[in-house]
Amino acid sequence: MRVVVCGCGVVGASIAFFLARRGVDVTVIERAGVACAASGKSGGFLALDWCDGTPLAALARRSFALHADLAEEIPGHASYRRMTTYGGLGGEDIHGNSDTCALEWTSPHIKVSSRLGSTQTTAQVHPGAFTHALMQVAQTYGAKLRLAQATGLVRGGCGSRIRGVAIGSEVVEGDAIVIAMGPWSILASQWLPLPAVFGLKGHSLVFETGTKISPEALFLEYREADGTLLSPEFFPRPDGTTYVCAISSETPLPVNPADVAPEPGAIERLRALSGHVSPVLRESRILASQACFRPVTRDGLPLIGRIPGVPGAYVATGHSVWGILNAPATAEAMAELIVDGASRTVDLSPFDPGRMRPLDRAQMFKAGQ
Repeated sequence: MRVVVCGCGVVGASIAFFLARRGVDVTVIERAGVACAASGKSGGFLALDWCDGTPLAALARRSFALHADLAEEIPGHASYRRMTTYGGLGGEDIHGNSDTCALEWTSPHIKVSSRLGSTQTTAQVHPGAFTHALMQVAQTYGAKLRLAQATGLVRGGCGSRIRGVAIGSEVVEGDAIVIAMGPWSILASQWLPLPAVFGLKGHSLVFETGTKISPEALFLEYREADGTLLSPEFFPRPDGTTYVCAISSETPLPVNPADVAPEPGAIERLRALSGHVSPVLRESRILASQACFRPVTRDGLPLIGRIPGVPGAYVATGHSVWGILNAPATAEAMAELIVDGASRTVDLSPFDPGRMRPLDRAQMFKAGQ
């Protein structure tokens, strides 16, 4: 069996890994580079039960377990570690850490008020390193990576079944294709009846902090001087860096992922916030100032499964903030669906692409494409 995966973010790389491990002939087509967008610029936070009570619960719990398994199986997954996670408040009107969960690296304007997760329920990976490691291992199983732009789909045979993906005048043949291009999956709506996928832009900084910040994640509700409420997140990593994100914006998605850039003033604002939260961050060197688009759908749930009316066509995108967490279970289920005809490990029915109407060209125009 031959499968072509369009997109080499964490979901596409995971699908390539799980398919290739089962002996499937996989080719991944990626325009800009492995983990070039949100998969390389996100926080990499993992949570066992934060999706409980939603349709994502089973997917998240299975994926949390798979991350632990992959940490043993994949050498490049050494960035994985369990961590305690805290929540709190921040702003100029906040004074004094709580007595129960004070973090030494935070300023007096931060009140750490609760423990949100333990080492049994929260963890982290370096998302870029994880995605690269998955693709590298997939290649040892025989998967191929093509750095090129997919320009269309080729159909033929009974019921206009998919025959492959066009790269200019060349056709990469496949018995099945998977659209896993994050928010850029909207471009495939020119070829396939896909529901809308949008991009929500977020900004982040990576600081060089060494061992000055303890290995605990921190989620804050932070009020700026003008009253604006932000929800920054702080993730110290095993490599001696600390990732900080906040400040989302709804701006048009560029056609080329390489053209994504921070909004004017957003990085300066995030840097000021970081310095106010922690003297360590205020004095640390910034290694990366970046922005990325997270893929979101109209109902907030990912699109995972067969594309209605097109035999051999599948989609896996729209995971929003839980892309890194849910990529392994998504990929495992997709491999089962493609190879065996049905997913055994996770019920994919809540994520059926057929639950929403496909995007039409007028909607594509309104979405900024």
